[in-house]
Amino acid sequence: MSFNIDEINKQLADKNPLEIIKWAISIAKNPVVTTNFRPYEVAILNAVTEVKKDVKVIWCDTGYNTIQTYKHAEDIIEKLDLNIKLYVPKQTVAHRNVVLGVPSIEDKKHQLFTEQVKLEPFARAMKEHQPDVWFTNLRKGQTAFRDSIDIVSQSKDGIIKVSPFYHWSDEDLDTYLEQYNLPNEFTYFDPTKVESNRECGLHI
Repeated sequence: MSFNIDEINKQLADKNPLEIIKWAISIAKNPVVTTNFRPYEVAILNAVTEVKKDVKVIWCDTGYNTIQTYKHAEDIIEKLDLNIKLYVPKQTVAHRNVVLGVPSIEDKKHQLFTEQVKLEPFARAMKEHQPDVWFTNLRKGQTAFRDSIDIVSQSKDGIIKVSPFYHWSDEDLDTYLEQYNLPNEFTYFDPTKVESNRECGLHI
């Protein structure tokens, strides 16, 4: 897909998330939304499925989520009747804990760990589903990289990435969740990031 991204972002700047999603769905042949069920993820899941009920929801589960996150995920999957496409690492957590463990971000083995639990499953999911539009819940202010993009951006392989809530604050999302009676969960841990302001590696 070839687009003038800057022009599109100008056109969408004053649109609400629902309008942005409707625009993206109108140009998409094979849209997906990715999730890890971190805090506020339920907003993007609810908004996209409002427009396209059967949209494919790709969940790359590292295997290291908290008990609370897994319970939250099950709750949301049932509540929104999500069309989940689950991807997990090729090696079990138990096996990896013996041969690799969970390296600190300073450890040279951390790169291998990230590749195994996040990057490889994600690459496998994208290869299998070949999306042309990818909905994410990236928001301005989360990381330096995310500050450099906009509502619509384009990945290195040409996928149109759409972040309908890009300019929304946590307070805005709290109001949205209350309006739609949606649960949230803050007991979340990403073993590949550790620090919340580190980039996840999927969007660079």
